[in-house]
Amino acid sequence: MSEQSQFHLWMMRAGFCVLVLVILFFQILPLQTQPGQWAPPDLLIGFVFAWSVRRPEYVPPLMLAILLLLADLLLQRPPGLYAALVLLASENLKARARALRASTLMAEFLTVAMLMVAVAVAYRLVHKLMLIDTAPMGLSLLQLGLTILSYPLVVLVTHSIMRVRKTGPGDLETAGGRI
Repeated sequence: MSEQSQFHLWMMRAGFCVLVLVILFFQILPLQTQPGQWAPPDLLIGFVFAWSVRRPEYVPPLMLAILLLLADLLLQRPPGLYAALVLLASENLKARARALRASTLMAEFLTVAMLMVAVAVAYRLVHKLMLIDTAPMGLSLLQLGLTILSYPLVVLVTHSIMRVRKTGPGDLETAGGRI
């Protein structure tokens, strides 16, 4: 890889880290003192999945694991559980990225939605098996539904504003000689 493409790769990785930190900042910001009647979408998983499909090299597993573990700690979730589940789903998407690159947004959306549901079910199942208190089912389903519905908006922001697009035939140099 040339120095310019290597620099661009590291800048995009740094940009992803900043994006995650901004999302976490707004998630821990105390805007209400009373529990809400609804749960906002989990934008973190949306951006992780969108970047993993579009440019897998921008979200290496170690960096993603560290950022997701930080999110677990800051959001007071069981450390490592959500991080491991999202990391496994993200790596699954990276393995499918080549097939998803040639498919439509609807196929990508359905694949991502299935993985989001799988992460949510596994997370809740482990909580139940370990006898950890969980949020009410209705609230969890609302958050999952809003997260799935917000994915096309996340893709739009990722594509148009952040310029993270699916790799194409001319992107051999940035992908390390393969796509």
